[in-house]
Amino acid sequence: MHRFIVVLLMITACVSSPKKQTQMNELAPDAWAELQEQTLESVILDVRTEEEFESGYIKGALNMDIRGGADFLASIESLDKSKSYFVYCRSGARSGQACQLMSQMGFSALYNLDGGVLAWEGDLEE
Repeated sequence: MHRFIVVLLMITACVSSPKKQTQMNELAPDAWAELQEQTLESVILDVRTEEEFESGYIKGALNMDIRGGADFLASIESLDKSKSYFVYCRSGARSGQACQLMSQMGFSALYNLDGGVLAWEGDLEE
């Protein structure tokens, strides 16, 4: 619970911060998939829980649970900021929060899957 509160506070601080606006692009599933395939240095990031991830995920995705608190922040901090990140969750809300947080941490190429995995029409790995 403590970890979730830490992440929630970080996200709240980022959203209310007067600093730069989020550089996140919200894309429909077909545009998201097409751009991801065309982008050389890209990472697919699934920010759902481990259980959600194990129920089916987009091929090649890394799982980093946004509700993981300090572990999530440490995982994000270890990522290469020069790469493009294609982020998704169940419906698009958590991934939108992750993109906002990542933007505040200095990531610039962020693409949120509009509608999340619920809107995804492609295959899922299990």
